[in-house]
Amino acid sequence: MKTPGTVKTKVVGINHVALEVGDIEAALAFYGRLFEFKLRGRHKKMAFIDLGDQFIALSEPRTQQPDTHRHFGLVVDDREPLRQAVEDAGGRILPGRGLDFLDPWGNHVQVVEYRSIQFSKTGAVLRGMDLAGADVMAKTDDAVGQLRDKGLIGD
Repeated sequence: MKTPGTVKTKVVGINHVALEVGDIEAALAFYGRLFEFKLRGRHKKMAFIDLGDQFIALSEPRTQQPDTHRHFGLVVDDREPLRQAVEDAGGRILPGRGLDFLDPWGNHVQVVEYRSIQFSKTGAVLRGMDLAGADVMAKTDDAVGQLRDKGLIGD
């Protein structure tokens, strides 16, 4: 028998991340130089960029100081071409062994590759993103082990 207060809601995932920017048009141009994306919709002070079955909400104006430790992680198919594109677009690469950068408004973005992490998309979502069967979508042994250890995939 369950007692009141013992039932907890399970988190299923993240639907979207909201980023404050100084200018919506400039933000769409900046992120458009870095990533292929589909504009989901927009309002006067907001724009929504699809990321498969999730999205980023861009909102103006920027009211916070640049982020140093607080960040969000984006998952990409291949991060190597992104490094130069960030610099060319006006972003600032942060020191470290991975790929972290600040956008022109101070949003801290950490970029990881799909193959290296336990995060996974369904076949239907990958097909919808034109990524099904792509070699870069194959998981590393470490990522597969993490998924297996959590019971998220079979043997």
